[in-house]
Amino acid sequence: MLSSIFVRIKTGLVCSAMLAVMIIAGCTVPDQQGQQPLQTQDKISAEIARYQSIIDAAHGEPSLDVIRAYIAQEPLVKESAARQKNIDDTWQMLTRLSPQERRGLVINADENVLQGWLDLLSAYQDNKQDSDKLQAAIRDWKIRYPQNPAAQSLPVQLQQTAIQQQNTNIRIALFLPLSGQAKVFGEAIRQGFLDAQAGLPSPSLPTENPENLSIADNDSASDSVVSTDMSPSEGAIIDSTIPTTQTTPVIANAPVNTQQVKIYDTASQPLENLFIQAKQDGVNLVVGPLLKPDVVKLVQINTALNMLVLNELDNAQPHSNICYFSLSPEDEAKNAAEHIWQQQKQHPLILVPRGTFGDRIAKAFAQEWQKQGGHAVLQQTFSSSAELKQLINRGTGIRLTGTAVNVTSNQPTSIAIGDLEIPQINTDVVPTSTGGSVDAVYIVSTLDELTLIKTMIDMAISSRDKPALYASSRSNQAGVGPDFRLEMEGMQFSDIPLIAGANLSLMQQAASKFTHDYSLMRLYAMGIDAWSLANQFSQVQLQSDFQLNGASGVLSVQENCTIFRQLSWMQYHKGQITAI
Repeated sequence: MLSSIFVRIKTGLVCSAMLAVMIIAGCTVPDQQGQQPLQTQDKISAEIARYQSIIDAAHGEPSLDVIRAYIAQEPLVKESAARQKNIDDTWQMLTRLSPQERRGLVINADENVLQGWLDLLSAYQDNKQDSDKLQAAIRDWKIRYPQNPAAQSLPVQLQQTAIQQQNTNIRIALFLPLSGQAKVFGEAIRQGFLDAQAGLPSPSLPTENPENLSIADNDSASDSVVSTDMSPSEGAIIDSTIPTTQTTPVIANAPVNTQQVKIYDTASQPLENLFIQAKQDGVNLVVGPLLKPDVVKLVQINTALNMLVLNELDNAQPHSNICYFSLSPEDEAKNAAEHIWQQQKQHPLILVPRGTFGDRIAKAFAQEWQKQGGHAVLQQTFSSSAELKQLINRGTGIRLTGTAVNVTSNQPTSIAIGDLEIPQINTDVVPTSTGGSVDAVYIVSTLDELTLIKTMIDMAISSRDKPALYASSRSNQAGVGPDFRLEMEGMQFSDIPLIAGANLSLMQQAASKFTHDYSLMRLYAMGIDAWSLANQFSQVQLQSDFQLNGASGVLSVQENCTIFRQLSWMQYHKGQITAI
């Protein structure tokens, strides 16, 4: 009897402790998530008003109390325009301080935000006569104070001052592999870069009447290549993968100038030697390198040259002079997660190649899916077309099941409450079900693999229960025929704006150079955008809201000065391709 009482008491203690863990972990009732109690909202409004009264009472006269009021008010303001106004007003107040007032300021050791603002003011005062030095000082400051409100969005006046002289003395070097195995990739980027410098053809929108388009099908291989002797105005063939209706943002015009671009072959000699040569040649901005081993070496080289690197590194440390731009497949997976979420889907399945590449794609998709508000993402893998064909021959289809993607590798820890040690509740458990029927399938595969996968899904799933299907650009190739387009009816897929038809004249120009090889055309588009980014490098580094309608995507800047690409979406519909 005593033993059972002891068991019940201990069980009760454990349950109480686990309840405490859940409370500590911040568990909330689902229907209350994201909602602030009215009392809390009233308190926030009262705090904002209190700080505003201090600001108003100063009548524009600078003082430490007013600056502190602005700083205290900033995290309470949720609307982006109001927050930017707070940042701008804080800066205005700081710049009104006289040199004597600045020297006389005494702040507390724990006022890190205020210290950051004062250091930003010092960086401005010490370097405002030299735009290049000011930009470098601001970049260094942002690394030292990444959580400061001004690091997220600089005061508008400071942005304008820092970039007002940009482009006046830019001297660009292009670091690409122009010999060896990677020559074909480097050459595609080089051509895009130099074509953008010389001026891109004016955009022209496709007609909405498909009968006016000359379609290049697999049934007519000789028609799938645009003649290199034919100008866009002379009836060049428009590829069948161009949407017959157009909603893709028009590609922005690239800056045109005749400055000399120094071009260096990264396959010809060590990277260190190329940097020495570039510096001697008067270069102040390097675009490249492209290959990841060269990028790894680059970040180890101590150079003050600004660099727009054409690749990314895992867990790269921030550098004040480096930005990263690549055709990242992880970006495309994030695009897909956002797009599918916006279409009100709840339970996605992702099909990816077996191996490290597929794991990276699945993880990026799942992380973005959870960021959007979704829960678990199911994953299936495949190895090759040969394996898929064997499964089809055995009558095996693809069922809508899988293993949930584990977005972290963290091991569970424990929490001590009194004398009890309770395992930490693991929110990253990998289930084999999403808690609902799969309503979306995202497929990352080649064209041949996609054809087989679509067949296998049709084999296993009735048309009534079939989920929405989505594919990556990996399966989008030129010259697919009407039979394929009809077979893929309803499927949505993403690709870069250049291939989505954002500028038909430019697409025809690219197709004529690379015989409709979409892989090389994507690199060509990357070269075009690299030119535009290089000519706006100061804005890329300093403006948190920077955006460019590029040939490789709608470009914006994320953490660590990494360029993010938003792709265009299209759909197979009644044997045609329509833009979404």
